[in-house]
Formats: sequence, structure tokens, C-alpha cells
Amino acid sequence: MFGKRGTSALAQDKPATTPAARPAESKLAAAPAPATPARSTPAPEAQERRKSDSYYDTKSSIFSALIETIDLSQLAKLDLETAREEIRDIVGDIITLKAVVMSISEQEELLDDICNDVLGYGPLEPLLARDDISDIMVNGADATFIEVAGKMVKTNVRFRDNVQLMNICQRIVSQIGRRVDEASPICDARLPDGSRVNVIAPPLAIDGPTLTIRKFRKDKLTLPQLVKFGSITPEGATILEIIGRSRCNVLVSGGTGSGKTTLLNCLTAYIEPTERIITCEDAAELQLQQPHVVRLETRPPNLEGEGQVTMRDLVKNCLRMRPERIIVGEVRGPEAFDLLQAMNTGHDGSMGTLHANSPREAISRVESMISMGGYTLPSKTVREMIVTSVDVIIQAARLRDGSRRITHITEVVGIEGEVVITQDLFVYEITGEESDGRLIGRHRSTGIGRPKFWDRARYYGEERRLAAALDASEAPAPAGAYA
Repeated sequence: MFGKRGTSALAQDKPATTPAARPAESKLAAAPAPATPARSTPAPEAQERRKSDSYYDTKSSIFSALIETIDLSQLAKLDLETAREEIRDIVGDIITLKAVVMSISEQEELLDDICNDVLGYGPLEPLLARDDISDIMVNGADATFIEVAGKMVKTNVRFRDNVQLMNICQRIVSQIGRRVDEASPICDARLPDGSRVNVIAPPLAIDGPTLTIRKFRKDKLTLPQLVKFGSITPEGATILEIIGRSRCNVLVSGGTGSGKTTLLNCLTAYIEPTERIITCEDAAELQLQQPHVVRLETRPPNLEGEGQVTMRDLVKNCLRMRPERIIVGEVRGPEAFDLLQAMNTGHDGSMGTLHANSPREAISRVESMISMGGYTLPSKTVREMIVTSVDVIIQAARLRDGSRRITHITEVVGIEGEVVITQDLFVYEITGEESDGRLIGRHRSTGIGRPKFWDRARYYGEERRLAAALDASEAPAPAGAYA
């Protein structure tokens, strides 16, 4: 993996010198096979420490001397830990030869930075190591922002120049066989841990390459953890678990950054390990734990504009692969029609996410996405297809204080005339605001005692747990169905 991530990008800057000029040649020559990189995890305080211009000048000087000293082709043959030790030894020698005056802590920080530049993702490594960051946004070499606890924060992280940033972007996308340059300036990719990456390069990005990373936690969140964080109550989590076990067809709806993919991951934890699951995604990021999972990923067109494989192509092909459940990472276009067809032809328990601000809007979005495919079906026919295919819509939202909540668990009940009828089982209500700006709210049951999927839950032996979860929730007067 290192050969893809580090060697090509650095070798383009300056070719390596002859082996005779390199320290520690014996270790480099007899190296084991490369291993998967593992990031160091320095303290957040050290990661965010403001570095002076003189620090970056010193680092640039030492980095240039390092590139002239080592043989990158030999370094690529080492496993990560051996390569890191080799670089630390050589950099230590360079610091001594150049008589650079630095404290021990500054020298350790410099060593880590240079190792990250050569072996990893450079200045991004400390940010990627932090589990409290959900998004990393790099707007050119001198401006890097992160999202922590739902709030946007500017960091002191910066790159040497836009060339280094572009090299890191190319290093990331090359791992999955994609490329980003002037001819192909927009690219979606992923990190080895599944984190979603988007790169847009000059000339489209005027101020330098723009890199956006949607990070995933190293430890996958579960429904009990969502309960702990206050995203849902224990009773609501039980209902979601029963929905997953009972093979209800589910759409997870929400805005950008509301936690749709995280919630979808939580729901898939309750799929039986004996089921064959096929996932379709633009950038593979779902983290299913079942043993029988087939992961499919779309492919962009090549430079000649050929070879593109769309989400719709994947979903249609799924039907020929004997799936028991089909999970679409994000429904964005005409593939909505094929997903509804799959839900309605024996693939119970299929799931997908889409962007919408409410369950009612999610239904309208599905209608509009089907029309994008050029279908000339009457509106009533499309809505009847939605009603017979989708059982539950789960709405996720990121509130203005940065917290994420599951705001609705909504059933699709039926159709009257041309109006789709839905009913809320669980809703989240904002009841106030604390002095520090944090919102106060509560999840409550709407009083529906017998959901539409009751018979399905009884078929899977879950009706008692479902009744107990509904009864244990605060239940005001029944709200009934609404149009």
C-alpha cells in the first residue's frame, strides 16, 4: 500500500540519489514486505499547536535533505514501522549535521511530521487520528477546517504549498484506482477505514486543491451508543431494532451531516448472519459485520468518457445476484425506481438513504428521482409503488446546536386518492434551550398502539417487545394518521 501512497508522489518532486550516498543501506536492502500503515496518535494539544514560519522553513530544509539522502524505491519495500525508524534515524543525523537548535519535544514533533509526509497523509495524519472530528475540510494549502461536536473550527494545520496538498490528494485517490488532475479535476474516493473523500483540483478550485473528508469513527457506533448520546431513547432504539430484525423496507432520510450512514450501519447490525446482503455505493463506506456481504461500487467514466458504471447499473445487476437484502448507500437518481422494484419483488428488508428534511419530503424526493429516469408513469402509479415498497422512513437531523437526533420514525400506511398516508410512531420535540445554546428536547411516542408492521413483527416473534416499547414510551392522546 505504501508504494501507492508515498513513493510516486514524492519521486515526482526530486529523484533519489545513488544507494552509496544513503545511510542504513543494509536495512533498506533486506526489507520485509510492506504492511498496512498505522497512524500515530499524538495528543490533540500537540496537533493544534501553532507552528511558526521558522518551523516550516526548518522542516522544508530537512525534508529536502532527506529526499536527497534516501532511496524511495528501497524505502517502499519496507514495512511501515521499519520505514518509520529508518526515516527517524536519518532525520536525526540531518538535524545533527545541520546543527539545528531544537528542544526534544520540537524534534519529536518534527520527526512525526516528516514521517507523516513521507509515509502517510502529511499534515492530515494528526487530524485523521482524532476520533472526535467528523469532517476535515482543506481549502488550499493554508486553510484547514474541522468539525467537532457539530461546530466548525479553523485549525493551524497547513501544507508546505499546493503541490504537497495535490500530491496527498493523488495519494489518496490512487489507492482505489482513481486519479485527479487538470484533465479529471473532480474525484470521489475513500480512505482505508471507509471515510468518504472528495477532491476538486485546479482549475476548478481557484485557490488551490480542495479536499473534504467525512471521517468515520474507528469503533463503529451501535444503537445502544446512540441511546447514550441522546440521539434516541431506549424504547425508540428497541423499535428500530425490531424494524431491522423484521425485514421492514427502510428509507433513512436526513440532511447533509445528519448521520444517515451511521444510522444505516446501526440498523444493519440486526440483519441475520445467514442472509446474503449486497451493498451499492458511490464510495464504499458501509461497515457491515455479517459474513455474507457483497460490496459494489460505482465507477466514473475514463478520459474518453467511457466505462462509467452508475448506481442504477449496480442496483439492476443486484437482482441477478440472488440477494436477500439490497442496501443502497445513497439514493440520488433514477436508481430509486429499481430499488423500489427490488423492495417489491421479494427482497424484504432492503434499505437506502436519501437527502430530505422530513418523511413527507422524502416521499416527494423519491417521486422526483423516479421522474429523472424518464419514466412517464402517472403520479398515482408512482405513489402506489412507494406505498407497496417502503414500510418505514427514519428521519435523522443535525440540530442548530450541533447535536444529531433521530426526529421521526414514520410508517408509510397507504394511499387515499393520490395522497400517501403516513403515521408517526416516534417524534422528537424541542422543548427549550440552555444558557450555553444547547437545545433541550424529548422523544415521545405518538400513541400508535398497533403499527402497520405489527403482523410482520409477530411473524418474526417480536410483537411482545414491540408492544412493551410502545407502552413504555410517553403516550399522549393518539395522533392517528395524517395526510
